[in-house]
Amino acid sequence: MASMTDPDDLLVLRGRLTTFHRRCGKPSCWCATSEQGHASPALTYYEGGRTRTVTLRADELDAVAAAVARYDAAAEQLRAAAERGLAGFRARRQAGR
Repeated sequence: MASMTDPDDLLVLRGRLTTFHRRCGKPSCWCATSEQGHASPALTYYEGGRTRTVTLRADELDAVAAAVARYDAAAEQLRAAAERGLAGFRARRQAGR
């Protein structure tokens, strides 16, 4: 029997989670007189020389947070592998002199 994989388990996202506070614009809403507006979770990422923002729904937040964590873990593994590769390359060059 084939296993069912949740597509969110495969999702990898580069960026950071943040929270925006915005006023909704309704004059009778509490946010019109508050220091902070309504909280909106968002994913920010850099693309094409600009910072992009995607506002998230509450039901998306956990999946996006996990996807960002997967990206960060993979990037750290790649960085560590590159450091090991550079150290090995330097050692081979020194041994050849």
